[in-house]
Amino acid sequence: MNFFEHQAAARRGSGRLVLLFALAVGGIVLAVDLATLVFTGSIGATVFATVLTLAVIGLGSLYRIASLRGGGAVVAAQMGGTWVPEDTRDPSLRRLRNVVEEIAIASGVPVPKLFVMENEAGINAFAAGYSPSDAAVAVTRGALDRLNRDELQGVIAHEFSHVLNGDMRLNIRLMGVLFGILMLSLIGQRILIYGRLGRSRDGTPVLIAALVAVVVGAIGVFFGRMIKAGVSRQREYLADASAVQFTRQTRGLAGALKKIGGLPAGSKLQDKADAEEVSHMLFGSGTALAGMFATHPPLVDRIRRLEPSFDARQLQELEARWRMSPPDGLAEDIALGLAAHDAGAGGPPPLPPAGAQVVITPPMVVSQVATPAEDDYLRAHDLVEQLGPELRGLARQREAVMPLLVGLLLDADAAVAVRQRSEVAARCGEALAQRAFELRRQHLESLHPSLRLPLASLAFPVLRQRPRPELDTFLDTIDAMVHTDGRVSVFEYCLSRLLQVQVREALDPSRHTRFGRNKATGVRAEFATLLAVVAEAGHPGAPMQAQRAYLAGLQRVLPRDHLPYAPPAEGVQALDAVWEPLDRLAPPAKEMLVEALVHAVSSDQKVSVAEAELLRTVCAVLHCPLPALLERA
Repeated sequence: MNFFEHQAAARRGSGRLVLLFALAVGGIVLAVDLATLVFTGSIGATVFATVLTLAVIGLGSLYRIASLRGGGAVVAAQMGGTWVPEDTRDPSLRRLRNVVEEIAIASGVPVPKLFVMENEAGINAFAAGYSPSDAAVAVTRGALDRLNRDELQGVIAHEFSHVLNGDMRLNIRLMGVLFGILMLSLIGQRILIYGRLGRSRDGTPVLIAALVAVVVGAIGVFFGRMIKAGVSRQREYLADASAVQFTRQTRGLAGALKKIGGLPAGSKLQDKADAEEVSHMLFGSGTALAGMFATHPPLVDRIRRLEPSFDARQLQELEARWRMSPPDGLAEDIALGLAAHDAGAGGPPPLPPAGAQVVITPPMVVSQVATPAEDDYLRAHDLVEQLGPELRGLARQREAVMPLLVGLLLDADAAVAVRQRSEVAARCGEALAQRAFELRRQHLESLHPSLRLPLASLAFPVLRQRPRPELDTFLDTIDAMVHTDGRVSVFEYCLSRLLQVQVREALDPSRHTRFGRNKATGVRAEFATLLAVVAEAGHPGAPMQAQRAYLAGLQRVLPRDHLPYAPPAEGVQALDAVWEPLDRLAPPAKEMLVEALVHAVSSDQKVSVAEAELLRTVCAVLHCPLPALLERA
């Protein structure tokens, strides 16, 4: 399956989740009603019990959903995760951050927040959040200590599959919904454990009610585990396959699974309650549940899919070897020559000239959406190295990140840039405006087009740490910059829009969780506007070529419609009205939209680096992330 098929499957999974939840609620209500009839024999009491049960389940789910409104970082913190700063110098944390940054850039998504569960010796990880802009990735201390770089890369690539394919959004919804059907059991347990009423005769009815709640609540526990197992198990196989496709080798992921099987701590988490709640999100099984309740396929089966000749007896041999001398991930890196990767030894190969042409085709680009493969990961490492230590350092500095992003968006036209500076100074202060101009002159004027989005990706995690009032002011400033006059380039506009989208989603993650359902025929005008702007941007001063590009794209999505080529008078600013309707397209319609954009960009068989970057930016705004470089090695 490609990205769009995964998205469609995740949307269907949301529908199945609602159905299963309704069945679970029905089973619990029926059990409560039967128990009430047996003990009271009253129809009125039974009706009251039905209403009370529905209220408990509904309020429980609403409470948990509200508590998760903060997104992935909230889940990671609740699991005991400690945030990993961008400028960390700890070797194991620096290695983790390098791996995550490179995978994020290769995938075309913002770098997620990173957390380490310091008190967990088992090897495990999870990704949580409503969207890639809000994602958090957490790993256990056991994973950092025991896995070498290849193995850690395989685990992180597995988690990024969940980020990209919509699994993460489904998983966090599952946490909120299932909490409600577990409420009766939780209430009964608390009364039995902490209640003192049972010591007197007056407390006997309450004690009986608590016992009934625990017994009936077992139905909720049963359904909850069944739902998680049904949602999670097959997706783990898919995520393993995606990780292998991404990293181009099986030894890393297989090695991590073998260490889970061969080490005493395995993948188990110490806090059983937390492990139970997030079991469907974890890389490895966090609980002892097996059989029909297991959220993960059997470990040996997962390894055999990666290494068909694997014998389960090998785990016993590894267990005996590691009992005497547990593996050390950083030491293995040195022995395997992987430590040089994080040190940047050897230097990256040169980037193609900014005016170079690349060859792309619509099917090729569609297959790359949120599906990095082949050399994308290695290229991402090279792109990060090409930025140089100074720019990378600026992107990770709290005080430098805003001037850096403003500098990226300053217009090449000096007159426009001066007007933009006035807008920045009026809203954010003269000091920030001056710093942005300095960074533009020192580092950004000569920056290769292929490095602008990677640099923004590195800067984004630091930016979203700023207080919300500062971010709101900054977004207003960005908006004012790109609307200074009508001569803003399409790329500058799209980059600013992408920044706005990502920050807004990070500020209010639960408000931006949705799967699109619109059809292409319902957004004809919006699609024509986007296509006309992209075609004109790719063929400046050549209206006939731009028209041919426009018609080539139009035929892919709306072959029966006759929408004339009419570049909007307001230019790029006309795109303000198209993003939301187009972003709400159903996955198959979005797939056709991406193909149409590629047809338009490549209609003359010449795709410049700048045009490819424009395509990547437009697709990112529409939540169809593309790898850092579109041409295949």
